[in-house]
Amino acid sequence: MLNLDRLPLSRKQLRSIGRATARINLWHGSVRSGKTIASLLAFVIAIATAGPSGLIIICGRSLQTIERNVFEPLMDPALFGPLARHVHHTRGATTAVILGRTVHLVGAADTRAEGRLRGLTAQLGYVDEATLLPEGFWTQLLARLSVPGARLYATTNPDSPRHWLKTQYIDRAGELNLRQWHFKLADNPSLSPEYVADLTAEYVGLWKRRMIDGAWVVAEGAIYDMWDEAAHVVTALPEMRRYWVGLDYGTTNPFAALLLGEGVDGRLYVCSEWRHSSRETHRSMTDAQYSAALRTWVQSLDVTPEWTFIDPSAASFITQLWQDGHPGITRATNDVLDGIRSVSSLLAAGLLYVHESCEGLLTELPGYSWDPKATQRGEDKPLKINDHSADALRYVLHSTAHEWRHLLTTPTEEATA
Repeated sequence: MLNLDRLPLSRKQLRSIGRATARINLWHGSVRSGKTIASLLAFVIAIATAGPSGLIIICGRSLQTIERNVFEPLMDPALFGPLARHVHHTRGATTAVILGRTVHLVGAADTRAEGRLRGLTAQLGYVDEATLLPEGFWTQLLARLSVPGARLYATTNPDSPRHWLKTQYIDRAGELNLRQWHFKLADNPSLSPEYVADLTAEYVGLWKRRMIDGAWVVAEGAIYDMWDEAAHVVTALPEMRRYWVGLDYGTTNPFAALLLGEGVDGRLYVCSEWRHSSRETHRSMTDAQYSAALRTWVQSLDVTPEWTFIDPSAASFITQLWQDGHPGITRATNDVLDGIRSVSSLLAAGLLYVHESCEGLLTELPGYSWDPKATQRGEDKPLKINDHSADALRYVLHSTAHEWRHLLTTPTEEATA
Protein backbone atom coordinates (compact mmCIF):
# COMPACT_ATOMS: atom_id res chain seq x y z
CA MET A 1 0.00 0.00 0.00
CA LEU A 2 2.81 2.42 0.86
CA ASN A 3 5.94 2.20 -1.29
CA LEU A 4 8.56 4.69 -0.15
CA ASP A 5 10.71 3.89 -3.19
CA ARG A 6 8.27 5.68 -5.50
CA LEU A 7 8.51 8.95 -3.55
CA PRO A 8 11.34 11.46 -4.17
CA LEU A 9 12.58 11.35 -0.59
CA SER A 10 15.96 12.54 0.62
CA ARG A 11 18.21 10.46 2.85
CA LYS A 12 17.38 12.76 5.76
CA GLN A 13 13.65 12.23 5.23
CA LEU A 14 14.03 8.44 5.02
CA ARG A 15 16.27 8.38 8.07
CA SER A 16 13.79 10.42 10.11
CA ILE A 17 10.90 8.17 9.08
CA GLY A 18 12.77 5.04 10.09
CA ARG A 19 13.89 6.44 13.43
CA ALA A 20 10.65 8.13 14.52
CA THR A 21 10.06 5.69 17.38
CA ALA A 22 10.54 7.99 20.39
CA ARG A 23 7.73 9.26 22.59
CA ILE A 24 8.13 12.70 20.96
CA ASN A 25 9.25 12.94 17.32
CA LEU A 26 9.78 16.46 16.02
CA TRP A 27 10.58 17.76 12.53
CA HIS A 28 11.58 21.44 12.45
CA GLY A 29 13.23 23.79 9.97
CA SER A 30 12.60 25.92 6.93
CA VAL A 31 9.44 26.11 4.85
CA ARG A 32 9.05 23.58 2.03
CA SER A 33 12.03 21.57 3.30
CA GLY A 34 10.23 18.21 3.21
CA LYS A 35 9.60 17.91 6.94
CA THR A 36 5.79 17.67 6.60
CA ILE A 37 5.88 14.81 4.09
CA ALA A 38 8.38 12.88 6.23
CA SER A 39 6.37 13.39 9.40
CA LEU A 40 3.09 12.38 7.75
CA LEU A 41 4.63 9.20 6.37
CA ALA A 42 5.99 8.32 9.82
CA PHE A 43 2.58 9.04 11.36
CA VAL A 44 0.71 6.88 8.82
CA ILE A 45 3.15 4.01 9.38
CA ALA A 46 2.49 4.33 13.11
CA ILE A 47 -1.28 4.16 12.50
CA ALA A 48 -0.83 1.05 10.35
CA THR A 49 1.11 -0.73 13.09
CA ALA A 50 -0.73 0.59 16.16
CA GLY A 51 -2.86 -1.58 18.39
CA PRO A 52 -6.58 -1.01 18.85
CA SER A 53 -6.44 0.78 22.22
CA GLY A 54 -6.35 4.57 22.63
CA LEU A 55 -7.47 7.44 20.44
CA ILE A 56 -5.60 8.92 17.49
CA ILE A 57 -5.52 12.74 17.49
CA ILE A 58 -4.40 15.36 14.98
CA CYS A 59 -3.98 18.89 16.30
CA GLY A 60 -3.31 22.23 14.69
CA ARG A 61 -3.97 25.93 15.01
CA SER A 62 -7.46 25.43 13.55
CA LEU A 63 -9.52 22.83 11.74
CA GLN A 64 -8.84 24.72 8.50
CA THR A 65 -5.06 24.54 8.91
CA ILE A 66 -5.30 20.82 9.70
CA GLU A 67 -7.28 20.28 6.51
CA ARG A 68 -4.82 22.32 4.44
CA ASN A 69 -1.53 21.10 5.90
CA VAL A 70 -2.39 17.49 6.76
CA PHE A 71 -5.33 16.15 4.76
CA GLU A 72 -4.75 17.88 1.45
CA PRO A 73 -1.30 16.23 1.14
CA LEU A 74 -2.50 12.87 2.52
CA MET A 75 -5.39 12.72 0.04
CA ASP A 76 -3.25 13.69 -2.96
CA PRO A 77 -2.46 10.59 -5.10
CA ALA A 78 0.47 12.43 -6.67
CA LEU A 79 2.14 12.52 -3.25
CA PHE A 80 0.95 9.36 -1.52
CA GLY A 81 -0.15 7.13 -4.37
CA PRO A 82 -2.57 4.32 -3.44
CA LEU A 83 -2.47 5.37 0.22
CA ALA A 84 -4.57 8.43 -0.63
CA ARG A 85 -7.57 6.15 -1.26
CA HIS A 86 -7.44 5.04 2.38
CA VAL A 87 -7.67 8.57 3.79
CA HIS A 88 -11.21 9.94 4.13
CA HIS A 89 -12.22 13.34 5.43
CA THR A 90 -15.21 15.59 4.82
CA ARG A 91 -14.30 19.27 4.97
CA GLY A 92 -15.50 20.78 8.24
CA ALA A 93 -15.81 17.44 10.05
CA THR A 94 -13.94 16.92 13.32
CA THR A 95 -13.14 13.28 12.58
CA ALA A 96 -11.47 11.48 9.69
CA VAL A 97 -10.59 7.91 8.77
CA ILE A 98 -7.02 6.85 7.98
CA LEU A 99 -6.37 3.19 7.13
CA GLY A 100 -9.68 2.27 8.71
CA ARG A 101 -8.94 4.03 12.03
CA THR A 102 -11.01 6.96 13.28
CA VAL A 103 -8.88 10.05 13.83
CA HIS A 104 -10.05 13.02 15.92
CA LEU A 105 -9.18 16.56 14.77
CA VAL A 106 -8.66 19.25 17.40
CA GLY A 107 -8.07 22.96 16.74
CA ALA A 108 -6.08 24.79 19.39
CA ALA A 109 -6.23 28.52 18.75
CA ASP A 110 -5.98 29.50 22.43
CA THR A 111 -5.57 28.11 25.94
CA ARG A 112 -9.28 27.21 26.18
CA ALA A 113 -8.66 24.40 23.69
CA GLU A 114 -6.85 22.50 26.42
CA GLY A 115 -10.24 21.50 27.84
CA ARG A 116 -11.01 19.49 24.68
CA LEU A 117 -8.30 17.02 25.63
CA ARG A 118 -9.23 16.43 29.24
CA GLY A 119 -10.32 12.89 29.99
CA LEU A 120 -8.96 11.43 26.74
CA THR A 121 -6.62 8.48 26.50
CA ALA A 122 -4.58 8.56 23.31
CA GLN A 123 -1.99 6.33 21.67
CA LEU A 124 -0.95 8.53 18.73
CA GLY A 125 -0.90 12.27 18.21
CA TYR A 126 0.14 14.51 15.34
CA VAL A 127 0.70 18.26 15.74
CA ASP A 128 0.90 20.65 12.80
CA GLU A 129 2.93 23.84 13.42
CA ALA A 130 3.65 23.17 17.07
CA THR A 131 5.02 26.65 17.91
CA LEU A 132 1.62 28.17 17.14
CA LEU A 133 -0.14 26.09 19.81
CA PRO A 134 -0.46 27.21 23.44
CA GLU A 135 2.08 25.59 25.71
CA GLY A 136 -0.67 24.34 28.04
CA PHE A 137 -2.36 22.52 25.17
CA TRP A 138 0.91 20.79 24.21
CA THR A 139 1.51 19.76 27.82
CA GLN A 140 -2.03 18.41 28.16
CA LEU A 141 -1.69 16.47 24.90
CA LEU A 142 1.47 14.77 26.13
CA ALA A 143 -0.34 13.84 29.35
CA ARG A 144 -3.18 12.29 27.33
CA LEU A 145 -0.72 10.08 25.39
CA SER A 146 -0.73 7.51 28.17
CA VAL A 147 -1.16 4.19 26.31
CA PRO A 148 2.05 2.11 26.54
CA GLY A 149 4.19 2.93 23.52
CA ALA A 150 2.25 6.13 22.75
CA ARG A 151 3.95 8.56 20.39
CA LEU A 152 3.65 12.16 19.32
CA TYR A 153 4.63 13.37 15.86
CA ALA A 154 5.01 17.12 15.31
CA THR A 155 6.26 19.66 12.78
CA THR A 156 7.09 23.32 13.09
CA ASN A 157 8.89 26.21 11.48
CA PRO A 158 11.46 27.87 13.76
CA ASP A 159 10.51 30.68 16.11
CA SER A 160 12.35 32.63 18.78
CA PRO A 161 15.21 30.73 20.45
CA ARG A 162 13.39 31.46 23.72
CA HIS A 163 10.18 29.80 22.60
CA TRP A 164 9.02 27.14 25.05
CA LEU A 165 9.24 24.39 22.42
CA LYS A 166 12.91 25.22 21.85
CA THR A 167 14.01 25.71 25.45
CA GLN A 168 11.94 23.00 27.14
CA TYR A 169 11.99 20.28 24.50
CA ILE A 170 14.43 20.64 21.58
CA ASP A 171 17.29 21.88 23.79
CA ARG A 172 16.56 19.06 26.27
CA ALA A 173 16.30 16.28 23.69
CA GLY A 174 19.11 14.38 25.42
CA GLU A 175 17.17 14.33 28.70
CA LEU A 176 13.80 13.41 27.17
CA ASN A 177 12.44 10.52 25.13
CA LEU A 178 12.57 12.84 22.11
CA ARG A 179 14.07 12.69 18.64
CA GLN A 180 14.27 15.78 16.48
CA TRP A 181 15.37 16.44 12.92
CA HIS A 182 16.37 19.84 11.54
CA PHE A 183 15.57 20.49 7.86
CA LYS A 184 16.79 23.18 5.47
CA LEU A 185 15.33 24.14 2.11
CA ALA A 186 18.07 22.16 0.35
CA ASP A 187 16.86 18.95 2.04
CA ASN A 188 13.79 18.76 -0.22
CA PRO A 189 14.80 16.97 -3.45
CA SER A 190 11.49 17.69 -5.18
CA LEU A 191 11.97 21.47 -5.45
CA SER A 192 13.24 23.04 -8.67
CA PRO A 193 16.13 25.53 -8.52
CA GLU A 194 13.79 28.21 -9.90
CA TYR A 195 11.29 27.68 -7.10
CA VAL A 196 14.04 27.76 -4.46
CA ALA A 197 15.33 31.04 -5.89
CA ASP A 198 11.84 32.56 -5.98
CA LEU A 199 11.05 31.48 -2.40
CA THR A 200 14.39 32.76 -1.14
CA ALA A 201 13.62 36.16 -2.68
CA GLU A 202 10.36 36.41 -0.74
CA TYR A 203 12.03 36.30 2.70
CA VAL A 204 14.47 38.80 4.19
CA GLY A 205 16.10 39.49 7.53
CA LEU A 206 14.69 37.57 10.46
CA TRP A 207 12.31 35.58 8.26
CA LYS A 208 15.01 34.55 5.81
CA ARG A 209 17.07 33.08 8.63
CA ARG A 210 14.04 31.27 10.04
CA MET A 211 12.11 30.23 6.95
CA ILE A 212 14.97 29.58 4.51
CA ASP A 213 17.90 28.70 6.76
CA GLY A 214 15.69 27.05 9.39
CA ALA A 215 17.38 28.88 12.27
CA TRP A 216 15.84 29.60 15.67
CA VAL A 217 16.88 33.25 15.90
CA VAL A 218 15.76 36.15 18.03
CA ALA A 219 13.97 39.28 16.87
CA GLU A 220 15.92 42.30 18.01
CA GLY A 221 16.17 45.98 17.29
CA ALA A 222 14.54 47.70 14.35
CA ILE A 223 11.85 45.72 12.56
CA TYR A 224 12.57 47.27 9.17
CA ASP A 225 16.35 47.30 9.45
CA MET A 226 16.57 47.47 5.64
CA TRP A 227 14.76 50.84 5.62
CA ASP A 228 16.91 53.56 4.04
CA GLU A 229 15.30 56.96 3.66
CA ALA A 230 17.81 57.94 0.98
CA ALA A 231 16.82 54.90 -1.08
CA HIS A 232 13.13 54.42 -0.28
CA VAL A 233 11.76 57.98 -0.29
CA VAL A 234 10.76 59.58 -3.61
CA THR A 235 9.86 63.13 -4.57
CA ALA A 236 7.93 62.21 -7.73
CA LEU A 237 5.54 59.40 -8.57
CA PRO A 238 5.18 57.43 -11.81
CA GLU A 239 1.85 56.75 -13.48
CA MET A 240 -0.17 54.23 -11.50
CA ARG A 241 -2.06 51.17 -12.69
CA ARG A 242 -4.26 50.81 -9.59
CA TYR A 243 -4.75 51.99 -6.02
CA TRP A 244 -5.71 50.69 -2.57
CA VAL A 245 -6.15 52.35 0.83
CA GLY A 246 -4.99 51.04 4.20
CA LEU A 247 -6.45 52.52 7.36
CA ASP A 248 -5.62 52.31 11.07
CA TYR A 249 -8.51 53.61 13.14
CA GLY A 250 -7.91 55.70 16.22
CA THR A 251 -9.92 57.87 18.59
CA THR A 252 -7.51 58.90 21.35
CA ASN A 253 -4.68 57.45 19.25
CA PRO A 254 -3.93 58.88 15.79
CA PHE A 255 -6.11 57.90 12.83
CA ALA A 256 -3.93 57.06 9.81
CA ALA A 257 -4.85 56.35 6.18
CA LEU A 258 -2.42 55.55 3.36
CA LEU A 259 -2.93 55.42 -0.39
CA LEU A 260 -0.91 52.62 -2.01
CA GLY A 261 -0.40 52.53 -5.76
CA GLU A 262 1.06 50.01 -8.16
CA GLY A 263 3.24 51.90 -10.62
CA VAL A 264 3.60 51.12 -14.31
CA ASP A 265 7.27 50.42 -13.49
CA GLY A 266 6.31 47.34 -11.48
CA ARG A 267 6.89 48.91 -8.07
CA LEU A 268 4.59 49.87 -5.20
CA TYR A 269 4.35 53.43 -3.89
CA VAL A 270 2.80 54.93 -0.78
CA CYS A 271 1.45 57.94 -2.63
CA SER A 272 -0.35 59.93 0.05
CA GLU A 273 -1.24 59.96 3.73
CA TRP A 274 -4.05 61.42 5.83
CA ARG A 275 -3.71 61.53 9.62
CA HIS A 276 -5.61 63.03 12.49
CA SER A 277 -4.38 63.07 16.10
CA SER A 278 -6.92 64.23 18.68
CA ARG A 279 -4.10 64.71 21.20
CA GLU A 280 -2.18 67.06 18.93
CA THR A 281 -5.19 68.99 17.61
CA HIS A 282 -7.19 68.83 20.88
CA ARG A 283 -10.20 67.94 18.77
CA SER A 284 -11.87 64.54 18.73
CA MET A 285 -13.78 63.31 15.70
CA THR A 286 -16.80 61.02 15.48
CA ASP A 287 -17.06 58.06 13.13
CA ALA A 288 -19.25 60.16 10.82
CA GLN A 289 -16.67 62.95 10.75
CA TYR A 290 -13.85 60.50 10.03
CA SER A 291 -15.92 58.98 7.22
CA ALA A 292 -16.51 62.39 5.66
CA ALA A 293 -12.84 63.33 6.02
CA LEU A 294 -11.74 60.07 4.39
CA ARG A 295 -14.03 60.63 1.39
CA THR A 296 -12.85 64.23 1.04
CA TRP A 297 -9.21 63.12 1.10
CA VAL A 298 -9.72 60.41 -1.54
CA GLN A 299 -11.69 62.78 -3.76
CA SER A 300 -8.95 65.41 -3.49
CA LEU A 301 -6.48 62.88 -4.87
CA ASP A 302 -8.72 62.22 -7.88
CA VAL A 303 -8.26 58.44 -7.64
CA THR A 304 -10.58 55.46 -7.21
CA PRO A 305 -9.11 52.85 -4.86
CA GLU A 306 -10.15 49.28 -5.62
CA TRP A 307 -10.42 48.47 -1.90
CA THR A 308 -10.08 50.19 1.44
CA PHE A 309 -8.59 47.86 4.05
CA ILE A 310 -9.51 48.76 7.61
CA ASP A 311 -8.28 47.69 11.03
CA PRO A 312 -10.70 44.77 11.67
CA SER A 313 -11.26 45.86 15.28
CA ALA A 314 -12.84 49.13 14.12
CA ALA A 315 -16.33 47.64 13.79
CA SER A 316 -18.27 50.86 14.38
CA PHE A 317 -16.26 52.79 11.80
CA ILE A 318 -16.64 50.04 9.21
CA THR A 319 -20.40 50.20 9.76
CA GLN A 320 -20.33 54.00 9.35
CA LEU A 321 -18.47 53.72 6.03
CA TRP A 322 -20.95 51.15 4.75
CA GLN A 323 -23.84 53.41 5.73
CA ASP A 324 -22.19 56.35 3.95
CA GLY A 325 -21.76 54.35 0.77
CA HIS A 326 -17.96 54.37 0.70
CA PRO A 327 -17.03 51.81 -2.01
CA GLY A 328 -14.82 48.76 -1.57
CA ILE A 329 -14.81 48.55 2.24
CA THR A 330 -13.31 45.38 3.74
CA ARG A 331 -11.58 44.23 6.91
CA ALA A 332 -7.81 44.09 6.60
CA THR A 333 -5.85 40.89 7.04
CA ASN A 334 -4.35 41.42 10.50
CA ASP A 335 -1.64 38.75 10.77
CA VAL A 336 0.98 40.96 12.38
CA LEU A 337 4.14 38.94 11.73
CA ASP A 338 3.14 37.91 8.22
CA GLY A 339 2.25 41.52 7.48
CA ILE A 340 5.63 42.73 8.71
CA ARG A 341 7.28 40.10 6.53
CA SER A 342 5.37 41.37 3.49
CA VAL A 343 6.58 44.93 4.09
CA SER A 344 10.14 43.73 4.76
CA SER A 345 10.26 41.66 1.57
CA LEU A 346 9.19 44.60 -0.60
CA LEU A 347 11.59 47.06 1.04
CA ALA A 348 14.53 44.66 0.74
CA ALA A 349 13.72 43.93 -2.90
CA GLY A 350 13.58 47.62 -3.79
CA LEU A 351 9.91 47.36 -4.71
CA LEU A 352 8.32 49.66 -2.12
CA TYR A 353 8.77 53.43 -2.00
CA VAL A 354 7.21 56.23 0.05
CA HIS A 355 6.42 59.72 -1.20
CA GLU A 356 8.06 62.50 0.77
CA SER A 357 4.67 63.96 1.73
CA CYS A 358 3.82 60.96 3.99
CA GLU A 359 5.33 62.53 7.09
CA GLY A 360 3.64 60.29 9.66
CA LEU A 361 4.84 57.09 8.03
CA LEU A 362 8.33 58.48 7.44
CA THR A 363 8.54 59.41 11.12
CA GLU A 364 7.38 55.99 12.35
CA LEU A 365 9.26 53.53 10.12
CA PRO A 366 12.81 54.13 11.45
CA GLY A 367 11.66 53.66 15.06
CA TYR A 368 9.32 50.71 14.49
CA SER A 369 10.96 48.15 16.79
CA TRP A 370 10.55 44.77 18.43
CA ASP A 371 9.36 44.71 22.04
CA PRO A 372 12.38 43.51 24.07
CA LYS A 373 10.19 42.29 26.94
CA ALA A 374 8.15 40.14 24.57
CA THR A 375 11.40 38.83 23.04
CA GLN A 376 12.53 37.73 26.51
CA ARG A 377 9.29 35.74 26.80
CA GLY A 378 10.01 34.05 23.46
CA GLU A 379 7.50 36.15 21.53
CA ASP A 380 7.89 38.39 18.48
CA LYS A 381 5.80 41.52 18.97
CA PRO A 382 6.29 45.12 17.83
CA LEU A 383 6.34 47.87 20.41
CA LYS A 384 2.90 49.48 20.40
CA ILE A 385 4.33 53.00 20.23
CA ASN A 386 4.09 55.37 17.26
CA ASP A 387 2.90 52.62 14.94
CA HIS A 388 -0.35 53.90 13.43
CA SER A 389 0.80 54.67 9.89
CA ALA A 390 3.06 51.60 10.08
CA ASP A 391 -0.02 49.50 10.90
CA ALA A 392 -1.96 51.07 8.01
CA LEU A 393 0.93 50.15 5.71
CA ARG A 394 0.92 46.58 6.98
CA TYR A 395 -2.85 46.31 6.50
CA VAL A 396 -2.87 47.44 2.89
CA LEU A 397 0.26 45.58 1.81
CA HIS A 398 -0.49 42.23 3.37
CA SER A 399 -4.15 42.35 2.37
CA THR A 400 -3.10 42.81 -1.27
CA ALA A 401 -0.18 40.33 -1.22
CA HIS A 402 -1.86 38.10 -3.80
CA GLU A 403 -1.94 41.09 -6.16
CA TRP A 404 1.76 42.01 -5.99
CA ARG A 405 3.58 38.82 -4.97
CA HIS A 406 4.66 38.25 -8.58
CA LEU A 407 6.63 41.50 -8.48
CA LEU A 408 9.22 39.86 -6.21
CA THR A 409 10.32 37.61 -9.07
CA THR A 410 9.57 39.90 -12.04
CA PRO A 411 12.44 42.13 -13.23
CA THR A 412 11.62 45.83 -13.13
CA GLU A 413 12.03 48.08 -16.17
CA GLU A 414 15.18 49.58 -14.67
CA ALA A 415 16.73 46.16 -14.07
CA THR A 416 16.03 45.01 -17.62
CA ALA A 417 17.11 48.19 -19.35
